[in-house]
Amino acid sequence: MENRNVIRFAFTVGGFTMLSRFLGMVRDVLTAGVFGTSLAMSSFVVAFRIPNLFRALFGEGALSSAFVPVFMASRREEGEDEAWRLARRVSTLVGAVLLGIVAAGIAAMSVALLWPELNAKAAAVLPLARIMLPYVFFICMAALAMAVLNSYRKFSVSAFTPALLNITWILSILLLVPVVRGGPARQIQALAWTVFAAGAVQLAYQIPSLLRVGWRPGVDADWRDPRVRKVFLLMGPSALGLAVNQVNVMVNSMLALWVGAWAPSALFYAERLIYFPQGILATSLGTVLLPVLSDFAAQKKHREMREAIHHGLRTLLFVMTPAAVGLFALASPIVRMLLEHGSFGPESTMLTARALSFYAPGLMVFCLAKVFVPAFYALQDTRTPVKIGLCGVMLNFTLNVACAVTLPLYWRHAGMAFSTVIAEGFNGLALAYFLRRELGPFGLRGILQGLGRALGASAAMAAVAVATEYFLTDWLYLGLHLPRKASQIIGVPAAIALGGAVYFGLARAFRFPELGFVIEALRAKRQKKAAEPGP
Repeated sequence: MENRNVIRFAFTVGGFTMLSRFLGMVRDVLTAGVFGTSLAMSSFVVAFRIPNLFRALFGEGALSSAFVPVFMASRREEGEDEAWRLARRVSTLVGAVLLGIVAAGIAAMSVALLWPELNAKAAAVLPLARIMLPYVFFICMAALAMAVLNSYRKFSVSAFTPALLNITWILSILLLVPVVRGGPARQIQALAWTVFAAGAVQLAYQIPSLLRVGWRPGVDADWRDPRVRKVFLLMGPSALGLAVNQVNVMVNSMLALWVGAWAPSALFYAERLIYFPQGILATSLGTVLLPVLSDFAAQKKHREMREAIHHGLRTLLFVMTPAAVGLFALASPIVRMLLEHGSFGPESTMLTARALSFYAPGLMVFCLAKVFVPAFYALQDTRTPVKIGLCGVMLNFTLNVACAVTLPLYWRHAGMAFSTVIAEGFNGLALAYFLRRELGPFGLRGILQGLGRALGASAAMAAVAVATEYFLTDWLYLGLHLPRKASQIIGVPAAIALGGAVYFGLARAFRFPELGFVIEALRAKRQKKAAEPGP
């Protein structure tokens, strides 16, 4: 029953996350049309990495993962009042640190901009980073609020919260950016101010739900509370690992900017396309697993933890494998259909499609950490993922530097994308090895058999999808003389839909067990809704 609940909650969160990803796709389509792969957009991408670094340190990565297990244990052992006292103390201390970081960062960037020998690329990045840095405070506090709500299994509000950034961004592209005068350099600054505002909106949106589950405003800076110390001690190694990873991502973006003014933008758009299928279930399942596994760990139910991990992995690979194969096979048509308009021309399509093709296989390995890392955090072991992550970061950085200096110019960013896939694969397999030593076997044979079935069905799916896209799009454009964009908008989704039908048809015909996991979870969700009393 709990395994079905985990998958059911994951699909609930996945629905809202899918909405956010869809809005993010609309956002990126609109942004591509205005800025393309220009220096202004690449500067924005690099600048946006800076607040994301601190979000990993104090937000949804390190702090949330350290806070949830301790908060859950406090609720179980000490009661609600003590748990809320812990939450108030942690939020007070984190808020004070964040405000200090924001103030110091703004001051440092302002001084750096006065440097007379500052190069043009740095001069384009720093003003945008200075505008967006206060986003750190709002988004990290919002992430802590999301962690609290997830602890009460109130996943819907926290799952919808990230969509608010996309909604605000879309409104800015449609209403604000067009009226800004001064060219792309001034317009991209307006977009940076939008990010700042979106952080405040995301935090404010969650306050009513926090009040309903028992939160009351207050300030409590008692850092001597042993539970607070435990949160920060658990957070320390995780923050170190995530900080190194985010620093590596930021350095990679800077390397890409050194490769060419177009490279960070091309990688950004490819990443966004990868995040869309990943967010449907992988991110959602990781969100749901942390409190569930933390509850099992607090009760020493290791068998139940192994079962939840086993079911989660098989379900993830069942969904992510066809997504990876499909994105690899249809990279160019998808990018052309979605992004090629306005300032995003054929060259931008080619560069982004190359990065997407090399990122696509990563969908099968990116999801591993989404399952294994919450299991380590539930066991209150943050050191092992950090040690493994540091090795992965070093591998990623080494491969990225090699790609940046050895590959042909317009393939370097694609090589950097594949370096990330290799490093994430190493990270996931190492996590699995050490978690197995901690918990015992979690059914590797069944997982590999499921992966083999998914790959076989995905190969048939890809062949059908590629042929359908090629012939249908050409027929609509050359035979029926529809506009090229209209032909793409009809042909590419039709190919994806037909390919998906082939995949799930084969899964049903050959009775893939993973399809049964998904159907059971959806049935359990419908039964729960039917059993709920009406208003």
